[in-house]
Amino acid sequence: MAGSTFGTLFKITTWGESHGAGLGVVIDGCPAGLSLSKEDIAPYMNRRRPGRGNFTTPRKEDDDVEILSGVFNGLTTGTPIAVMVRNADQHSKDYDKIANYYRPGHADYTFDEKYGFRDYRGGGRSSGRETLSRVAAGAVAAKLLKEFGIDVLAYTHSIGNISLPADLLNDRSKITREAVLNSSLYMPDEESTKLAEGYLEEIKKGLNSAGGIVECVATGLPSGLGETVFDKLDARLGQALFSIGAVKGVEIGDGFASARSTGADNNDAFICENGEIKKSTNHSGGVLGGMSDGSPLIVRAAFKPTPSIALTQSTVNKDKEEIDINIEGRHDPIVVSRAVVVVESMTALVLADLLLQNSVSRLDNLKKIYDKK
Repeated sequence: MAGSTFGTLFKITTWGESHGAGLGVVIDGCPAGLSLSKEDIAPYMNRRRPGRGNFTTPRKEDDDVEILSGVFNGLTTGTPIAVMVRNADQHSKDYDKIANYYRPGHADYTFDEKYGFRDYRGGGRSSGRETLSRVAAGAVAAKLLKEFGIDVLAYTHSIGNISLPADLLNDRSKITREAVLNSSLYMPDEESTKLAEGYLEEIKKGLNSAGGIVECVATGLPSGLGETVFDKLDARLGQALFSIGAVKGVEIGDGFASARSTGADNNDAFICENGEIKKSTNHSGGVLGGMSDGSPLIVRAAFKPTPSIALTQSTVNKDKEEIDINIEGRHDPIVVSRAVVVVESMTALVLADLLLQNSVSRLDNLKKIYDKK
């Protein structure tokens, strides 16, 4: 299977299946000398792991991280970092019934068409559990970014038609990591969280599922991250976030609302503040010409409802017979809350990779390293 590697200089390759022995990631290109331990990765894994709260799959996994290589005496060595998480709570028999039919909204049919067979136990590589590998790598990328004063924070923007209040979205500096982590849905507003919890309780009673939007903000970015043609910052973010299984839309800044705006309203005026060039607004979401402009980066990912629902659905089996099904097993009624840290991790991976690439964009940067005069 091609397509399991992402990045140019800070590069990751994920491996493993939902119901195999385990999953993991190999991180290549992380500079030597970064302080790193499993305790740096564990908080990210805890935010993603199943079995927590009323609105996630009851599958119980500790997602305990093993760092197999690339770290010595608490510091990265510059060699590939291998991270592994062993599966512990697979109920593969729950999936025996789906071996011969195609679940609506899943990759069952396309896997069969592409490879001629598929790992039907939880979806194999197309399972949401694959994202734990990305999160482990994202934790390392975030640790690297912090060395340069760059912070990446994602949170639930909306669930169904329940969104964060306008005052928070108009001034995102009010959104704190503490408020995000204190919410059962990683939605940094108490009233919005309660409304969303009530909505999801009704969805669960109806044997249905819901979708939503995750927003991610990166602050402290220098200007100029991103390559100007095919590897634009927004293009790389689009690829990174669309690679998350349930994502069906990505926006930067005002996004699709820009199409309903005018140039006079949408352009961000430049100002000079304390000798620094800044913008008076941030409709661009921190990206101009495919490069970071020094403003906060704002990106959103729209997640479809979880396709595994207990309601009766129509499909076909491998014999091309039309049948009705009721999907059994342990599934999330919504993936958004667990996907928050996945969006944060993929954003961090893009930024870490482009930060390294940007270090060679100027001759004077290289001279600072190699000119001994």
